[in-house]
Amino acid sequence: MIKFFNKEEGFKKINALGSAREPFLFIISYDKSKIYAKELSKLDSTIFYNLEHHFTSCSKKVNLQKEPINYTLYQKSFTRVIQEIQKGNTYLLNLTFPSKIKTPLSLKEIFIKANAPYKLLIDDSFVCFSPEKFIEIKENTIATYPMKGTIDASIANAKQKILANQKELAEHTMIVDLMRNDLNMVASKTKVEKFRYIQKIQAGSKELLQVSSKISATLDKNWHNYIGDILDKLTPAGSITGTPKKKTIEIIKEVEIANRGLYTGVFGVYDGVNLNSAVMIRAIAKQEGRLFYHSGGGITLDSNPLEEYQELIDKIYIPV
Repeated sequence: MIKFFNKEEGFKKINALGSAREPFLFIISYDKSKIYAKELSKLDSTIFYNLEHHFTSCSKKVNLQKEPINYTLYQKSFTRVIQEIQKGNTYLLNLTFPSKIKTPLSLKEIFIKANAPYKLLIDDSFVCFSPEKFIEIKENTIATYPMKGTIDASIANAKQKILANQKELAEHTMIVDLMRNDLNMVASKTKVEKFRYIQKIQAGSKELLQVSSKISATLDKNWHNYIGDILDKLTPAGSITGTPKKKTIEIIKEVEIANRGLYTGVFGVYDGVNLNSAVMIRAIAKQEGRLFYHSGGGITLDSNPLEEYQELIDKIYIPV
């Protein structure tokens, strides 16, 4: 088992490694209670990662049995979220739940086979195959790429439909505004470089269109010395919490039935010059021999509980 630092020790370690220009891997859980930070030259033998893997079309179907949360329980939490929105306590909340799954593949086999740009395997307990970049830092420029909005690519005029959908537009705009404000806490000259562009991602044998934006800002030249502080201020990612972030995080803690753990946390690599990282969505955790796949989606006042529940189920897949 690998050793995790607590929040204070973890970000302190990250600052020290960055100040020394030492290449390292970092893993930060959703609530920041568990942080892994280790020199690349000293990584634990049970940790494997891949960043910016160039994936191709998926054609194989993985035998995956899904046991999602009961709809009645989902609807109960959904209703509570809507009530909080009506009170003005949140405007967008990313509601997630763990689903039991069964697959003949081991977590290591999933890591090897999964066709995704960002992959992480920890021991025999957690695997992530995420399509979502978190932040990247090149020279003195920091950029983030929030994803919000998904549609089945096989639907007629799918691209036009999702870009014209007013609910999706409102949801995406809120997240972009949140991430822009977050970058303002650590950098200057923040700007939205690209707003609502389409990316193709593979969901098993199905192709999806994902809506993303790019937001960038300028860091001080000595940003290497306080990477831990930057990550602390920017996490958890706005795309998997909601807005306003602080109050929405409090509501998430009340309405979700399980601790997210590493799911929706972030991981990445600092190579001594630049930094690249991803949000840990599309993840499977092993607990007492059972596999759990967390998934969910953003809830707004216009959300339909049946549609959101189906999205939770549809996001349970292994892209191979």
